Amino acid sequence: MQPVKIGLRWVGPGQPSFVVAEIGINHNGDVELAKKLVDAAAMAGCDAVKFQKRTIEVVYSADELSRPRENPFGPTNGDLKRGLEFNQAQFAEIDQHCRQNGMLWFASCWDEASVDFIDQFKPACFKIASPSLTDDRLLRYHRTKGKPLILSTGMSTLEEIDHAVEIMGKEDLILLHCTSTYPSKVEELNLKVIPALAKRYDIPIGYSGHEVGLYTSLASAVIGACFIERHITLDRAMWGSDQAASVEPQGFARLVKDLRAVETAMGDGVKQVYSSEIPILQKLRRVKG
Repeated sequence: MQPVKIGLRWVGPGQPSFVVAEIGINHNGDVELAKKLVDAAAMAGCDAVKFQKRTIEVVYSADELSRPRENPFGPTNGDLKRGLEFNQAQFAEIDQHCRQNGMLWFASCWDEASVDFIDQFKPACFKIASPSLTDDRLLRYHRTKGKPLILSTGMSTLEEIDHAVEIMGKEDLILLHCTSTYPSKVEELNLKVIPALAKRYDIPIGYSGHEVGLYTSLASAVIGACFIERHITLDRAMWGSDQAASVEPQGFARLVKDLRAVETAMGDGVKQVYSSEIPILQKLRRVKG
């Protein structure tokens, strides 16, 4: 299985887990809040943060945008969607802030114009969200940028994933197992899909989790996930549709710390007697052979 290089890090079996804090829309349209989330991810030891980018009129129908939906930006769903989008100046500010923190950042782009928009910031990779897995044209367009791609597989059948992989090719591709509910039920996480995907495609497989709690992300790493993505928030009680399925800064710090401990504990698989065990052996073992 060929690892994938993101920035200066290799992602794949035998490598430390690549940990991504998904900011997504948890910034609530506030660039200062977005920068605080970047700071929290950096303090937690994350490898990268992720945003989202959409051309609203392309991604959503006029009927969907005009649908009534009370929110801080106005009375319609369109007001909400437009209010959550950052413009050129705001993303430039975020880009500068991430660079100052030594933090990689990238985005999931929901349309071709958004791919072009994010590409100007020279991201280390692109993320393709689960809803876009069946958008052949968008998959092909991402490939024109020559960057590593991370594809989430939530709400997708194996046949649909097969088709997406055929369209994109396996080079510099990471698949993320995912259940697209917010928050996800533990009984619907189906983590055993992770090694099944690795066997089926022979490429690095990761995990994008939306559940409450951290132990399932640790379990995903134990069974082979080499890329771990969780949403980050300053406070799970904040306004916003993704906040409740997110991890607060202290939780993210604990997740990264525990992931590193698990990676160390996994060892190399070669059975041995450690020198620290010898005094115990000499004291407690009655006979030898």
